[in-house]
Amino acid sequence: MAHAAPAPGGRASGTGTAGRGGLPDVFSERTHRVASVAVPVVLGLVYGYWAAANRRSGGEITGWNLLFGFVTAAAFMVLYVAVRWVASRTIREVHAILWSAFAGCAFGFLYDQTDKSVLRSAIMGLVIGAAVFAVLFYRYYTHEDAQGRRTA
Repeated sequence: MAHAAPAPGGRASGTGTAGRGGLPDVFSERTHRVASVAVPVVLGLVYGYWAAANRRSGGEITGWNLLFGFVTAAAFMVLYVAVRWVASRTIREVHAILWSAFAGCAFGFLYDQTDKSVLRSAIMGLVIGAAVFAVLFYRYYTHEDAQGRRTA
């Protein structure tokens, strides 16, 4: 009985269309386009709700609180899309720095809405940013070559 010869990565050759890293691309181009818009919107709305909830500290929902939540959501969406666009065009070190700065600032802002001191919010943002940098740098360093092309 004949079997397909194994291809690099453990997959038989000729099994579907190859996406990144030789894995089959399960979703269509339309699904990827929808996700590129839906992900920032959903993340922004969750972030805006979270910031507004932190700011009101369990109190009543007011019009100003709603406005604050939607403005925060819009700012998060714009910054997320900008960081995603810029980071994808940079080398791995800068890529990791951009995402870690974004994550640290986002967390620091959320923490600041809980009426803690600004110094403590900044320190917490730096800690989260440093942790995100360590994880992302390791990931990009082990999955990209020096020119930023994905290897795995």
